[in-house]
Amino acid sequence: MSGHEPPQHVVRAAQRAVEWIADGRAGKGFTDTGEQRAHQLAERRSVPDADIKKMQQYFARHEVDRDAEGFHRGDAGYPSPGRVAWDAWGGDAGREWVGREKFRDL
Repeated sequence: MSGHEPPQHVVRAAQRAVEWIADGRAGKGFTDTGEQRAHQLAERRSVPDADIKKMQQYFARHEVDRDAEGFHRGDAGYPSPGRVAWDAWGGDAGREWVGREKFRDL
């Protein structure tokens, strides 16, 4: 199975999420899927097309989380569970990566 190597900015966001998860910052609603994605990206494992598609879907659904309190550094409650999950999927860098032209037709 072929895949795509995540860029370093995506890896760093996922590594940050892995640390937050270990610190108990992910919240009760955090899923096993989110944790698996965080480790996949943090370890810079190959990301198959099917996972790229899932990442695209995640970011489309969770764009609104960026407006919640605790999402941005300096906010009270940072990092919010939504921010932990966002970074588990690669953060802003992940959203940009899977939004590239080469992934549009997956």
